[in-house]
Order: sequence, then structure tokens, then C-alpha cells
Amino acid sequence: MSHVESRPDQSLVYTAEVQPRRLSASAPGPKIAVLVPCLNEEHAIGAVVREFGHSLPGSRVYVYDNGSSDQTVERAREAGAIVRFESRRGKGNVVRRMFADIDADIYVLVDGDGTYDSSSAKSMVERLISDHLDMVIGTRVVEEQAQDAYRRGHATGNAVFTKAVRTLFHGQFTDVLSGYRVMSRRFVKSLPMFSSGFEIETELCAHADRMKAATAEVPTAYSSRHEDSASKLRTVRDGVHITLALIRLVEETRPFQFFGAFFCLLTAVSLALGIPVLDEYARTGRVARLPTAVLAVAIQIVGFLALLAGAILRSVARTRDEIRQMMYLQMEPSHLEREDG
Repeated sequence: MSHVESRPDQSLVYTAEVQPRRLSASAPGPKIAVLVPCLNEEHAIGAVVREFGHSLPGSRVYVYDNGSSDQTVERAREAGAIVRFESRRGKGNVVRRMFADIDADIYVLVDGDGTYDSSSAKSMVERLISDHLDMVIGTRVVEEQAQDAYRRGHATGNAVFTKAVRTLFHGQFTDVLSGYRVMSRRFVKSLPMFSSGFEIETELCAHADRMKAATAEVPTAYSSRHEDSASKLRTVRDGVHITLALIRLVEETRPFQFFGAFFCLLTAVSLALGIPVLDEYARTGRVARLPTAVLAVAIQIVGFLALLAGAILRSVARTRDEIRQMMYLQMEPSHLEREDG
């Protein structure tokens, strides 16, 4: 493995064969928080808490209950988790509360359904530290004996949204909707979150692109849910929410392209209405369909206004991103400082 080191004279040195920093229970290291948003996962949550606590010695496991009606809270406490509550329904609301409440050097975000491989957590954390990254995504690899873990609608939706995010935000992600992530404090604390549901994963990837954050992906096994547990993700409903979130993110981050698309659409409609009127005027010298001509002109004016709005909002968005980038860079990457001593 190679990485880049910065010297006081601002020169860059490429160093090969750097061994990742190993985590151990005895060696001092970064403060790690395992964040588990949860709703009605009594059959899996106990094992999730114990397994992640074992994989990351010295970490603290936080379970945020989102209004469970079963024994999720009791099972989490029995397993040794710190249990807290968020009354507003939706994964995005829970994750926002977690990021606001908990202070740590490294955050491990994972679902409480037991489908993600806890043994990958250690290597993902080590990758974050050794490569000086801000986010490591656990890309899901479905085990052969668990082909039913990924429902067809979910797999198709994930492929579509991953392609959309790669196209819109020029990222290199291959599993945008993965709920298994390791993130730095700088990344978490600089994220202004607005999502309330499962679109939170898309927002995390968009934030990484806007901050030009260093990210990586690590393949991790993905297994079936407990037979008595049901997925909270609804293919159509949450697919619509994620689509709307993508549209909103494009409007905020690519306003000129967003309103430019409206300009092109309105221009096409204006031409479709206006060309026959112009053709008739060229042949007869008369404007027989005056209302149509006025409508075509009005639509084109609205199109130009949309283009002007896009140009203005592009400058606003650029200024906002510059301010956000400066705030992001001013935050101390504490997990790196602990490594460097």
C-alpha cells in the first residue's frame, strides 16, 4: 500500500508498503463509537451489540431506539449497549440525532438487523486511519447461502441510485445505499443533514463529493435477516423518497444544470408552439393565432428567467460550498492526530 506524506517544505513524498495501524485492547487509540439505529430488532440487536463490541475493543456501542414495540431496548441493554431514544420516525432522523449527541474520533454506523459482518469493522477502521480517509463504506457481498438477503426490488433500486449518484456527483461509489460505514469526526461534524428516512446514505455520499473527502470501499459479507425480523425499507415508498432527495441535492449542488434543464424544456415547448405561427407569418404576413404567439413568447421568457435563476444560484452554491469546505478543513482530524502521536 502507498500513501502520501506532507513535509514542512510542502513537498509530497510517496511511501510504499505502509502497514495499517493495528487496533488492540491495550494500545491507546482513537475513541470509537458504534452507532446502531434500531426499530423492532429484538431478535438481532443483542448479537449485533456483542459482536461489534468484540471486534472493536474499547469502543462504545450506542443503540438509538426509534419507537420499538418489542423487546429491542431490553435486549440491547442486556448486551451492554448504551441505549438512547429518538421519537421522530425515520432512519435519517435517528442518524442526525446520533451525530449531534455523540462525540468520538471515529464513528461506525451500522444497521441493527444483523445483516452486516462485524468482523469487517476492525479492518475498515484500520483502513480509515492508515490511509487518512474520512469515510470507508462496507460494500455488500451477498453470501451464497443468503441469496434472499437482497430482494430483487432493493438490488435493482440500489444499482439505479448508485449509477445516478456516480453520474450526478462524479463519485466512484459502487454501493451507495450501504448502511455500513466508518467515518471520521471531521466528516460527521461537518455534515448538515436534512434527510429523515433511508435517503441518508445518499446524502452521506453527496457530502463526501462536495467536500472532496477521501473515501474508500471495503467488500463485506451481507447475510440474511433473522427469520422473525422484517425489513423496514419499502421499495416503492422509500424509492420515491430517495429519488426526491437526489433531485433536491442536484438543485442545491448543480443549480445551473438543474434550471438549465427547465430552460431547455421550456424552449422546446415555446418553439413547438411558435414555429407554426412564424411559418404562417412568413407566408401570409399575418399573425392569425395571436394567443398562441403570446403564449410561446411567455413560455420562452419563463425559460430565460429559469436560466438566470440557475446562474445566480450557481454563484450562491459555490460560495456556500467554499464556506463549508473551509469549516471542514479547520476541524481537526483527531483520529489522525492520535495515530501520529
